[in-house]
Amino acid sequence: MAVTLKDVATLAGVSVKTVSNVVNGYAFVKPENRRRVEEALAATGYRPNVGARNLRRGRTGFLALMVPELSIPYFGEMAGLVITAAQRRGWSVLIEQTQGTRDRERATVDSLGPHLVDGALVHPEALEAADFPDAEGKIPFVLLGEHAVDVELDRVAIDNVRAAHVAVSHLVSLGRRRIAAIGANPQRGTSSLRLAGYRAALADAGLPSADSLVEPVAKYHRAEGAAAMKRLLAQEEPPDAVFCFNDLLAVGALRSAAEHGLRVPGDIAIVGFDNTEESAFSLPALTTISPDKAAIAEAAIDLIDSRLAGTESAAPRSVQPPFSLEVRESTVGS
Repeated sequence: MAVTLKDVATLAGVSVKTVSNVVNGYAFVKPENRRRVEEALAATGYRPNVGARNLRRGRTGFLALMVPELSIPYFGEMAGLVITAAQRRGWSVLIEQTQGTRDRERATVDSLGPHLVDGALVHPEALEAADFPDAEGKIPFVLLGEHAVDVELDRVAIDNVRAAHVAVSHLVSLGRRRIAAIGANPQRGTSSLRLAGYRAALADAGLPSADSLVEPVAKYHRAEGAAAMKRLLAQEEPPDAVFCFNDLLAVGALRSAAEHGLRVPGDIAIVGFDNTEESAFSLPALTTISPDKAAIAEAAIDLIDSRLAGTESAAPRSVQPPFSLEVRESTVGS
């Protein structure tokens, strides 16, 4: 016979409600009671009936996550963290890859409803406010990242302007004076913010912000970073440092620098953005902006959870998780 909450409660010597609170992840349980319940859960092999629980709550047990490209490590890592955070609350996650096109993003948003998922986490690249459904009778949406969508929805994003400023100020502090940027793309909201932070840091340091040092890219891929770096190095006066708007662009830039016989960071310093796993294993290891990706995932799931529980006001909320600068060999050497 299947083990019940009552069986676990009897073994642990606590109430059924206490066992339920532990199983559902509620924080306010006395440490001693939590320990006894966890031991009883392990001893009995209790497994919650997620389907029945969701049915009682009027939920599907699924969340949607919409990202541009899973092949970009940042989005792959974020997907894993979102899945982990969601599973702790009893949700499974359906992932949709949109390639960052408005048609695909709009079609995905249109397909999401309470018959399919309980809520959706959306990382838009091209969506506009008109592409979102009216709030009434719809699922809660949370926007990830800082794509400029003028819509009344909850949002989770780091301060990209400040983060870019920190990255470029680090290069300035090392004595670099001709600092380039790779990653300008007017179609990407985060690109505009990182470019603004780059220019602000140069202005604060009294350094010129030359358009010739800002390299646009179509995609945030390694090949685009390599090609942009080659163009910069072909200039009559090449840069002595480069701020790349993501780690893949920086890895591509590292490759082109090596092909040109340059030492990193001796001849040219390079900074990335996202602190993906690859950045720690590049050669040299990459200095990069490190968003607290786990905090982003947890905050997004918390926003969905609170909306469904009806514990928050109708006003949209904005959560800004922290970031840090991970200093490695590409700027300070080994």
